[in-house]
Amino acid sequence: MQDIIIKNAHVYDGLGNPPIHADVAVSHGVITEIGSINASANQVIDAKGLSLMPGIVDLHTHFDAQITWDSTLSPSPALGVTTAVLGNCGFGIAPCPALLREIMLKNLSVVEGMDLNSLLTGVNWEFESFAQYMDQLRRIKPYINTAVFAGHSVIRTAVMGEEGSKNAEPTPKQLSDMCQQVREAMQAGAIGFASSFSPNHSGFGGLPMPSTIAPEEELRALTNVLGEMGRGVFMMATGSRATPDVMESIAEQTKRPAYISTVLTMFNEANPELCKTYYERANQALARGNELYILTSCQPLSFDFTLLEPYVLLSHSAFDAVSAAQLHQLNAIYADPEFRRAFRANLAKPKSGILFLGNWRHIEVGQTSLPQNQSLEGLTIEALAKSKGQDPVDAFFDLALSENLQTHFVGKFFQNKDEGVAPLLKDSASVVTLSDAGAHLGYMCDAGFGLHFLAHWVRETGHFNLSEGIRRLTSDPAQRFRIPNRGKLQVGAPADLLLFDPEKVGMSKPLPRADLPGGATRMIRQPKGVHGVWVNGVMVHDGKNYATLQEGPGTVIDQFDV
Repeated sequence: MQDIIIKNAHVYDGLGNPPIHADVAVSHGVITEIGSINASANQVIDAKGLSLMPGIVDLHTHFDAQITWDSTLSPSPALGVTTAVLGNCGFGIAPCPALLREIMLKNLSVVEGMDLNSLLTGVNWEFESFAQYMDQLRRIKPYINTAVFAGHSVIRTAVMGEEGSKNAEPTPKQLSDMCQQVREAMQAGAIGFASSFSPNHSGFGGLPMPSTIAPEEELRALTNVLGEMGRGVFMMATGSRATPDVMESIAEQTKRPAYISTVLTMFNEANPELCKTYYERANQALARGNELYILTSCQPLSFDFTLLEPYVLLSHSAFDAVSAAQLHQLNAIYADPEFRRAFRANLAKPKSGILFLGNWRHIEVGQTSLPQNQSLEGLTIEALAKSKGQDPVDAFFDLALSENLQTHFVGKFFQNKDEGVAPLLKDSASVVTLSDAGAHLGYMCDAGFGLHFLAHWVRETGHFNLSEGIRRLTSDPAQRFRIPNRGKLQVGAPADLLLFDPEKVGMSKPLPRADLPGGATRMIRQPKGVHGVWVNGVMVHDGKNYATLQEGPGTVIDQFDV
């Protein structure tokens, strides 16, 4: 007797092989048979010719806080994700001594665009150490499989306190303590170590996130723990300081795979050749036997934002005053000619690696709050300025001020041209991911990157056939991050499954939902063409609604391939 038999499906194994028309049997959370199955089962599902694939593996999420109050890790399961990696860029909440909880959450709220009140009221603190956090995740029993990075900024804060964002040089004792924290996290089941040197990563009150001011010697000391232990992957939001040469040297020194995440690897019309140089360098490193890969987004890097929370602009020094201001002070700052002059100066010479480089064609008017301004929705700021005979900086701030900063803008900064993005996705050094699921909730929701890939890059543009597209979303990321036995639809593998219609698969536009702790609003997306998502043999979403479960079937993954 099988638990489940899914009959009459086009079965994709996740390894890139052509599909077969077959039935799939599942028992005790494991795929037990693939073929023409005549056995009985507790549940028989007729797929009616739909496609069945392994669940999507999302390597880049920020569910570290949300998972403590939301075991579903919404909206990822609805969007086909069955395995998620937390703690990317070195940001998270463990380890965290009790006295540092507030500063940890304040930093997280800014750098990952999260509502601070939701974090302060929602996070369930049953831990201080990384090992205790992993134990809490096991008690939570999440809907999907999870793995967690040991994080540089988290550990720096845990050891140095608020000085972690102020003092670049740790004492020898502090550095030794940080190395020990990485070691303990790895012993407790961390997937590896993550950090950031990105100038976009600002913390609370305008202070930098701790890792971004750390010297390179500190980064090398912490990553050496991976080499010492002979396991784990290294993920880095590199900015311009952690160059491909630096990243390759760390991969060579530690003998561990290293992963670059930066907007500098994304297609940018202002400098279309720059991203290619990163892929060339990664391939050169691979040819030398040093594993250096690039985390590649398959979607335009778009942000919905207001000037009440201008996350995408905070890396410009003119916005330091905004970061440090109270809400009631913002109108005066934005109206100040001196502030606007400073912002223009930033745009004339933008720092490397930041989000907005000054091309006003890449920011659109999103949703307006006044009826008389609705006709402006969809206009670029460049077009708006031209229609009003204004400088774009003035047109931008004047519109927002006229609506008491309630205007929503949409920034489409990188990865916004198919001809430039397709070669990056196909590159042998690329790993398709970068959903940022769980973060920037007020601005965006890219948790459905996998459904977008199947819709746009497979069905609509034909850049990938379905077998290869599925492989890039399943077994490939799992293997690159050394996640064992996931992303494959084979006998003996865990039954992480996605049943879908290739002709309809996709996702909705971002939709607001006021369901965060404290009543804050976030953006989510709903699936299209999805008929079921199973994790370890248990349905977690039927394509319309989450399953009501006493406990989630997800595994907290703490053992990894070498």
